[in-house]
Amino acid sequence: MAPTVLLIDDDPVSLTLMQRILERAGYRAVMAADANHGLALLERASPALLVVDLMLPLQSGFHLIEKLRRCPLVPPRIMVVTASEEERLEAHARELGVDAYLRKPLHAEAFLAEVQRLCPMVVPADTPGVVR
Repeated sequence: MAPTVLLIDDDPVSLTLMQRILERAGYRAVMAADANHGLALLERASPALLVVDLMLPLQSGFHLIEKLRRCPLVPPRIMVVTASEEERLEAHARELGVDAYLRKPLHAEAFLAEVQRLCPMVVPADTPGVVR
């Protein structure tokens, strides 16, 4: 089964772009437009990776990440995506333990490379045509 990536971003264009990149690479993408919806999906989706925008409505991505780091159900991997170019925001995200930090506009190759680094696809040993 393909790993699930939970995308939390209030920008529908970014969500659609990330979803397409992930699904073309064989991942399953689950999307939320705000932190509250993302938290609700977290338990049901059991994602291997969270991709979180910092600038979210209702509560910031930082607040969400702080909450997630205290929650035992959260996967160990979190990637931040943001349109902000402020270096202090990246430093704060790193302090909170995020595993990757990308700036928008996203470049498909860089985004997918980070996803694959944090959440590699596992090919079952009995897959036809795969030589081990």
